[in-house]
Amino acid sequence: MTLIKSISGIRGTIGGALGEGLSPLDIVKFTYAYCEKMRERRPKPCSERYKVVVGKDARLSGDMVEHLVCGTLIACGVDVVKAGFCSTPTTEMAVVFEEADGGIILTASHNPKQWNALKLLNEKGEFLNAAEGAAVLACAEAEDFNFAQVDDLGMIEEKDFTDAHLDAVLALPAVDVDAVRAAGFKVALDAVNSVGGIIMPRLLERMGVECVCVNCEPTGEFAHNPEPLPANLVELSEAVVANGADFGISVDPDVDRLALICENGQPFGEEYTLVSVADYLLSRGAEAPYKMVTSSNLSSSRALRDVTEQYGGEYFAAAVGEVNVTTKMKECGALIGGEGNGGVIYPALHYGRDAMVGVALFLTNLAYKKMKVSELLKTYPQYVIAKNKIELSDSALIDSILEEVKTVFAAEDINTIDGVKISFESRKEWVHLRRSNTEPIIRIYAEASTKEAADALAQQIIDIANKIIA
Repeated sequence: MTLIKSISGIRGTIGGALGEGLSPLDIVKFTYAYCEKMRERRPKPCSERYKVVVGKDARLSGDMVEHLVCGTLIACGVDVVKAGFCSTPTTEMAVVFEEADGGIILTASHNPKQWNALKLLNEKGEFLNAAEGAAVLACAEAEDFNFAQVDDLGMIEEKDFTDAHLDAVLALPAVDVDAVRAAGFKVALDAVNSVGGIIMPRLLERMGVECVCVNCEPTGEFAHNPEPLPANLVELSEAVVANGADFGISVDPDVDRLALICENGQPFGEEYTLVSVADYLLSRGAEAPYKMVTSSNLSSSRALRDVTEQYGGEYFAAAVGEVNVTTKMKECGALIGGEGNGGVIYPALHYGRDAMVGVALFLTNLAYKKMKVSELLKTYPQYVIAKNKIELSDSALIDSILEEVKTVFAAEDINTIDGVKISFESRKEWVHLRRSNTEPIIRIYAEASTKEAADALAQQIIDIANKIIA
């Protein structure tokens, strides 16, 4: 498997011959490059030490990668705060708690257990921007290494930030612990044998919620495909019904994505995680410095825009990618934002996807609404997203296909900040085409009020592409 490099870090499979995935050499090179660019970004007097927080999910290669990353940081003369088993949002917040110069998260998110990755954070606990990420990649390729002398080596300190993260979540004015406790909720939790099994039960206990745990031992032996999609959550759906739970909670291995299951075992829909939280927050109104504004990426459901406009608010779309969404949120002063994959970003806490704050806000909303989760879902605009892709033998054809689509639909609303998105405003439908960063593939997302209409819209695009390919 080829090593995948992006602005947020590097990822790949563990094991095999050099060059086939994420090797120990790659880990050292990119950690070193991260340190070099961190120093350039945050110059300090020689007497002041640099500090980096390192957290990991529970996947099997975590210890190996952690040893290499921490050892390289020490060799670069950087002090390490080792957070151990730690969710991605907890690591992000730990950077701020520690007033550190950056952070490295060891997780491949929803990828299977053979994968791992280094995700790189700045001093705000946020992902590097495009320019900063590109600089790290270029530095790693240069392989011009210069490590610290023995008297200047860094040191390691171990800390657990789980409770500090939860303290911050529960202190939010929008989180009503008393109302949730009084509601007497019971939930089933699938933590896919990773760090969600540590932090999420602790959150639920502190909110007075009974928790039925499914796959909550952080062994790294994922009980199913770790992406929180309905097809992978059959066991959780069964547990919800069998235990008479009010709903089910599913998180990915690093706990930044949140998917829910209704009390009847049916999916709430990961697109609607953000919609439901936004509905609650917009109903409360916005307090400075935030506005009645929401934001998500171009491939996320229109339902967020609809709900926002129902409250007289304004919606802004961003290019796909968490750093792009957070950038747009800062620009427009968004109250809430995120991604349709179950990623809730609540800036009153921090600018990062966070399943813990998502659960706390959802529970509060449910306690106030006093309705079943399936009933809550019916109150939102109903859309269906169809996901397809076109595989090409020649990546040069991608531009031709995108240009032809723009020509065919020139009379419609066209957005080109990330591929091509065509919005059909009169019937509230859209289709979004994006090129893959690693393969000659065009990804096609189409949304409409029914699956049949979404499939038909996607097929229109596929037919246009096939004419060019032929």
